[in-house]
Amino acid sequence: QVQLVESGGGLVQPGGSLRLSCAASGSISTINAVGWYRQAPGKQRELVATITSGGRTDYSGDVKGRFTISRDNAKNTVYLQMNSLKPEDTAVYYCNLALTIWMGGMTSPKVYWGQGTQVTVSS
Repeated sequence: QVQLVESGGGLVQPGGSLRLSCAASGSISTINAVGWYRQAPGKQRELVATITSGGRTDYSGDVKGRFTISRDNAKNTVYLQMNSLKPEDTAVYYCNLALTIWMGGMTSPKVYWGQGTQVTVSS
């Protein structure tokens, strides 16, 4: 069994910062690609940032230069540092991890979603 636990969301004023965490636990062999998504009320879920197993990062145009995705493989944890937050960043943020997990003595690829964490940017 694998569990993802997200944390770090909350209410912040415009211009403020938050750091989201997504901690994975269980029968994990490796964390491969990672993505952070967000979904605002009435909108589709959108991809915000990605990081590959090799550490290459990519960002949507809306957040480039303000958000930073990172990973700590030793802790099986991924992060999203969000700076210069704007009201339009308000959404539920989800981590998405492509994992290689142990099942029955063999490895298998699986994709998992975090439970989501609310980020609200408002004065």
